[in-house]
Amino acid sequence: MANSAQARKRARQSDKQREHNASLRSELRTAIKKVKKAIASGDKTAAQSVFQASVGTVDSIADKRIIHKNKAARHKSRLSAAIKAMA
Repeated sequence: MANSAQARKRARQSDKQREHNASLRSELRTAIKKVKKAIASGDKTAAQSVFQASVGTVDSIADKRIIHKNKAARHKSRLSAAIKAMA
């Protein structure tokens, strides 16, 4: 347990930051799930529009270093390829 005032403050700040990061990570997962659901529905134009909306979310979370930029690029690439593969 933190004994000094400085350590107690750092513990409070860490908890607050961890909760904030967790909410952003959850937002990322939700955006990816929305695109996957649109792809599964079979409507290519709807999937493309949902994908365009989610790209901004993925990029902003990568910019904040919640996830690595390469992971963000990988998600976008795979979702884009899945949309392109639709008939």
